[in-house]
Amino acid sequence: MKPSPVALIAACVACATLLFAAETIAGFYDGSAAPDADHAPSTSFWGPEPSYGNCWEDPSRKRLPECGAVRVPEQLTVKLLFEFDEYIVPDTVVNRWVIATLDSYIDKVTRSPAREYITIIGHTDAKGADDYNMALGMRRAKAVHDYFIAQGYPASLLAPPESRGERELLPQYSPLSVEQRRVVINKVDR
Repeated sequence: MKPSPVALIAACVACATLLFAAETIAGFYDGSAAPDADHAPSTSFWGPEPSYGNCWEDPSRKRLPECGAVRVPEQLTVKLLFEFDEYIVPDTVVNRWVIATLDSYIDKVTRSPAREYITIIGHTDAKGADDYNMALGMRRAKAVHDYFIAQGYPASLLAPPESRGERELLPQYSPLSVEQRRVVINKVDR
């Protein structure tokens, strides 16, 4: 059975309508093309959306921080892999992409109006003697501590660097795993 020309035209009109609607109704417009002011897509099917800025207000103030507030994670674990017997951030860090995570954290904590107090704790895997691993964890923590200061974070808001060496191994990983080699950064109340 051959479809009628009227049915084909109706199907084409329906498809074109759906494609247009997907780009212009209720947030489906992806912004990939820059429409001119006369042809800007509607942002809501029911009319213009109210302006809330970049965040929503929470009337109870129990679940959301204030609008525009910098949100600093309570803890950040970074796995900085250093060149052999080197401990300078960022110069001797092998996995340089981790530095971006550290820089982002430093930026957030610097912009926070709360003037966050930070502890930095170095950890190692279980390979080697305990005293060597304690010293190695301290060098790692000190390197990150010094990097915070070099990035402009006030030294008065940094606790002295600490080491746990191999004493707080992560139970989900082998004691000799590279996952054990980490620096943990905490914001704490004084």
